[in-house]
Amino acid sequence: MEPLASRIRPKKLEEFVGQEHLVGENKPLRVAIEKKELFSFILWGPPGSGKTTLARIYAASVGADFFELSAVDAGKDDIRKIIGSGKPLRPRVLFIDEIHRFNKAQQDFLLPFVERGDITFIGATTENPSFEVIAPLLSRCRVFVLQEHADGDMTKILARTKIKMPKAAREWLTRMAAGDARQALTALETAEKLYGAITVDSLKESIQSKHLRYDKQGDEHHNTVSAFIKSMRASQPDAALYYLARMVEAGEDPLFIARRMVIFASEDVGLAAPTALVVANAVFRACETIGYPECAINLAHGVAYLAESKKSRASYDAFRSAQDDVAKHGNLPIPLHIRNTPTKLMKEQGYGKGYEMYSKESYLPEKLKRRRYLE
Repeated sequence: MEPLASRIRPKKLEEFVGQEHLVGENKPLRVAIEKKELFSFILWGPPGSGKTTLARIYAASVGADFFELSAVDAGKDDIRKIIGSGKPLRPRVLFIDEIHRFNKAQQDFLLPFVERGDITFIGATTENPSFEVIAPLLSRCRVFVLQEHADGDMTKILARTKIKMPKAAREWLTRMAAGDARQALTALETAEKLYGAITVDSLKESIQSKHLRYDKQGDEHHNTVSAFIKSMRASQPDAALYYLARMVEAGEDPLFIARRMVIFASEDVGLAAPTALVVANAVFRACETIGYPECAINLAHGVAYLAESKKSRASYDAFRSAQDDVAKHGNLPIPLHIRNTPTKLMKEQGYGKGYEMYSKESYLPEKLKRRRYLE
């Protein structure tokens, strides 16, 4: 039997719910569809946000033949079969889901067909196309960014199923799906098949565990790590612990998290609390020896400590300034009186002459005598 998500998939733009910034009145995709404009584009957004549905509506609206491939299992031969030979009677739209999984060679192969207009290309991706799509292909496409469905949109989508459920179940399902319409519809269909009546309990039983979106090489990974670091930097332990929990629940390598904490201890806490580095290193060692699930407690301890610590980037900024001077001036002569003096000849040349162990005179090269790095 056809899945519920497929059965209720909108066929026309008027039926589509959400993404008003793209398909609302006078918005780009709506205008393109209404004017039947053919051009290649990439739909970048989270799972279940309507990328495939929009691609199909667009192809149907412009009167094109629609071909759909998944980059997971498609290759050059699949593209060749679609292109075929001879001029087609109707425009062809080639939709490639998860385009970020096409390697560079496959994307290079696709490029000339797009350039010549043999096909109108639509790519869908959950990853940032700036990193995942080759520049020549990206430059020939517009990029439309989709957002997670708002709660109001999810309510409308669930209403299309005609499946009766109490308000509490609908609200729980909306929260659980976190804007992913496909996940909500799949959970709803499973609960109906297994239990008949839709309740919060039947939905929970049908799902068992909530899948967290977290590609360790993708945007969600980098965004979560960024939020984690910035929360500790802002001395917000609650936010830092929340993003830590997101990473732990998604199965992030605890040593990766602990490494970021060791770096943070010196870069952001620094001289304000030198013991932070000791704590961060202890957490790293604990993660090495204990592992999940218990080392999550060690991580939480360390995160709370780092977030609550006073912050000072003085040593970090001073080091970066010194690096800038090294890059700018190269190897400036080291003052003679602080040079190494292993031989008699060197001493005769003045190496080490006048050295005082606790001198207040600057030991910097002559050109940088007045420089101050550590404030």
